[in-house]
Amino acid sequence: MLIKLFIHYTFHFVVPIFIARPFFKDNWLNAYLLMLATLLIDLDHLLASPIFDPNRCSIGYHPLHTVYAAFFYLLLYFIPSWKWKAVAIGCLWHLSTDYIDCLL
Repeated sequence: MLIKLFIHYTFHFVVPIFIARPFFKDNWLNAYLLMLATLLIDLDHLLASPIFDPNRCSIGYHPLHTVYAAFFYLLLYFIPSWKWKAVAIGCLWHLSTDYIDCLL
């Protein structure tokens, strides 16, 4: 369980640095902060009862963690702005991280 938590939070908070540095060279810090801000999609957990269930997979359960939401996040990537690309990558990475968590 401790390893699962370590992997989950490392993927949420550390890995985005390694995404931001090469892809957003001039604005990597701001891109990293935008990617961290996408953690706010977890606010949809407040709609669930119970709010936190360690055995529940977020993917497909919470509204901002669905395939429809992922498609929307993918569309954001095509807006010609590095900021929207960072948000899109952050949201998609968030979903990927949560999916990995489900597999563990």
